Amino acid sequence: MAYTIVWPDGTVEEESDRFLQLYEGKGTQKTYAYHLVDHLRWRIREGLTTAEVTIRDLHRYIGAVGAKVTLPYGQPWRLPPKRPYGTSALQVTAACLKGFYLHQCAELGTNEGLRAELAVSRLPDHADRDRALLGHVKSSMPANPLAPKGGTRRRHPKMLPDGARPELQRVVHTARDDMVVTWLSDTSMRIGALCGLHLVDLHLRDGAACGQCGPPHVHVCHRWANPNRAAAKGKPDWELTDGVISGGEIFRASPAMISSYFTYMTTEYARFAGGHGMLLIQLAGPRRGEPWTTDAARGVLRRAGRRAGLPGRIKPHSFRHSTTAKVMDVTGNDSMVAKVIGNWSSTRMVDEVYGHPDLHSPKFQAALTAVWGEDE
Repeated sequence: MAYTIVWPDGTVEEESDRFLQLYEGKGTQKTYAYHLVDHLRWRIREGLTTAEVTIRDLHRYIGAVGAKVTLPYGQPWRLPPKRPYGTSALQVTAACLKGFYLHQCAELGTNEGLRAELAVSRLPDHADRDRALLGHVKSSMPANPLAPKGGTRRRHPKMLPDGARPELQRVVHTARDDMVVTWLSDTSMRIGALCGLHLVDLHLRDGAACGQCGPPHVHVCHRWANPNRAAAKGKPDWELTDGVISGGEIFRASPAMISSYFTYMTTEYARFAGGHGMLLIQLAGPRRGEPWTTDAARGVLRRAGRRAGLPGRIKPHSFRHSTTAKVMDVTGNDSMVAKVIGNWSSTRMVDEVYGHPDLHSPKFQAALTAVWGEDE
């Protein structure tokens, strides 16, 4: 599946199309297309072109969509019901704009001033050297002058309320919804991955033919062509050989997951499923039997949370945060185990967000005793 930007008359917007072709077949293409179309609309309102835009104009746009900038940026661009971009979205916008204008200025041979101001570098820090192959020989790293200043990763992610799982399972109405709560609770699977599962991805018995994991498990495979448009965020290679899936992200399946799966399959799925081969289906309405969307899953959890009287809004990603936090607590902050269980991209991210000292551990008490000088 490919993404591009078109004018109201259906013709392709050539500049953005040439840039987006660089990311053909990647999820980045879709993300950049959505961020870029918003910027191009703003640029039309401002009467600017690639040859005329300046670094100050780009800073004004970043400010208009939600960043804190030290200059007047004019009227806010994202008006209600749209919300200003958060830190993560602003970082994506900055990366998209830098890549777009560097590519256009080089290809068209224009606006050398903007190109020079965007093509800047900085000294590498310890994290850059740790991440890079032969990082000790690196002398510079690319920098982005459009990136928002500050904006650190949230230290305390939004967890589920205490006792949320049994309360949600008490108020859900279908075996499918009960299975969704169980699977989100017992793994750190994202909602896009769960709604994008196919039956062939499930190896819910010991000694599956894939040979990659002995106990029951699930392969999460990135597919852009799912009819419900649900797609896993991670994109490890996977393949289907003789009807057996291998590769992708692997999540271990608990006994409760397997039990809820068979209950769902022998009741609701057996009655309504179509021939698409996907796991989660709609159970009512004119599209009954078709693949279930992520928006519908979020709505079910939100309404179940209200019926259960749980505080706040129940979101699928909160299950992932809660599961990772529990793993860190049980393993004594072993970030490597949490990374593998949750298929996180790095242990550093797990440490930054979920790592915390055990205030009751002997090591903590010994450290305080040493500082206080009581062991002398």
